[in-house]
Amino acid sequence: MDDLDEVNVFEPNNALILQNCGIIKNMLKDYQKALEDLDKVNVLDPENAITLQRHANVEMMLKDYQRTLEDLDKVDVLEPNNAFILHNCGNAKTMLDDYQRSLKDFDEVNVFEPNNVFILESCGIVKNKLKDY
Repeated sequence: MDDLDEVNVFEPNNALILQNCGIIKNMLKDYQKALEDLDKVNVLDPENAITLQRHANVEMMLKDYQRTLEDLDKVDVLEPNNAFILHNCGNAKTMLDDYQRSLKDFDEVNVFEPNNVFILESCGIVKNKLKDY
């Protein structure tokens, strides 16, 4: 990590270096520092789907589900019909107790990836919350 931070001193506006620093800091569970680096990347490259997704992952770890969803919605615009992103949108909506919308996301993923055990499990959890047995 020190090496990346050192390189960042010489190239403070290098989006790739900042993105990698953010990813590594997230892996080290230094979530606030990860967000700082990823926020800088979002300023330099606001339509970088990978950075937005990584930012959403950190927000999810911090249990800021609304901001998670905001980031994922931006990624969904950049990469529509991405099953992974839709699944994570559904998870964030579930955490926000927005079960109808989360189920809609899971159903959409099921179209792209029928019989995906993780999607089916997520649907089951939400239907249980809705008492749709």
